[in-house]
Amino acid sequence: MLRVHFTSDDLARVRVATGPDPLWELTNSFQSLAAGARGVPGLAAWRRQVRVGLPPACAPLTVLLPPRGYSPDFLTPDLRGVSEFESALDTVLGTSRDRLRTDLSTLAAERPKPLPAGVRALAEGRTGALRGLGAALRAYHRHALVPMWAHLRAHVEADLALRARAMMEGGAEGLLSGFKPVLRWQPPVLEADYPVEREIRLGGRGLQLQPTFFCFRTPVALADSDLTPTLAYPLQHALGEPALAGSPESLGALIGRTRAAMLEAVVTGRTTSELAERCGISRPAASQHTAVLREAGLLLSVRRSKLVLHTITPAGLALLESAPGQRRTDRSDRRDA
Repeated sequence: MLRVHFTSDDLARVRVATGPDPLWELTNSFQSLAAGARGVPGLAAWRRQVRVGLPPACAPLTVLLPPRGYSPDFLTPDLRGVSEFESALDTVLGTSRDRLRTDLSTLAAERPKPLPAGVRALAEGRTGALRGLGAALRAYHRHALVPMWAHLRAHVEADLALRARAMMEGGAEGLLSGFKPVLRWQPPVLEADYPVEREIRLGGRGLQLQPTFFCFRTPVALADSDLTPTLAYPLQHALGEPALAGSPESLGALIGRTRAAMLEAVVTGRTTSELAERCGISRPAASQHTAVLREAGLLLSVRRSKLVLHTITPAGLALLESAPGQRRTDRSDRRDA
């Protein structure tokens, strides 16, 4: 059982992340892949595709991210709202030697066998070992997550819309009460089923709640209680098969994959810079694509101070809803287990 103890100050400091965290998704997805088919509903095609041709560079992750038990906290740092993978990776690779040594010593104590030489070198903060870790994380992210990131993001954003409504209707108490059955709010304690007995006392620091596509059945908490209190929780809506690389995408075929992704993104409103970052293109290219979509009557663009905010039109939403495979969800401790 996991019990998170709140004070009145903590209730005022409950935060829900604004989107998927690339490192929580990476670590949880790798562990779910290693754990086997059980507990990974609706992702059979993803599992088959990822297992085939998994890059050899990913090998260090099998030690760092075992399917059960402890895995290092430094792999899921507090990104302070950063969602771009390369920036998140820079944060991991910038981990202090003290943190590396502490986390990897804990990992070593959990294993029946000594850590491999490469991981021991990582604990010492050696440049070559850090470079190898970066290569492993980058290779896995590109192979396993990039092809289905839009699908993952859409599910996370649908969950966030539900959390926003709960917060508006009931405040922090309403938000926490809305996580049943995964989390149970018994004021002033938030409870969840957990592989081990764990008590977390927030002590006025608040709690960061992170929706995680690849988190199943139970939430995940950081092992070190001195770090920013964070709880990664499973999405409550059903998971469908993601659109994998190479699968037919009718909307993408109709208006192009980049414009289809942009149209999906502006359902919740996006600036030109946000669209450029999300789609991996330049800002001028994003402006050209939004101009085409605007002229077709699929989105509206409104200038707000120095920013231009793009939102979807009813015609654009109807196009999204009518495209097979593009229908959106209705918006009405791995660490110490």
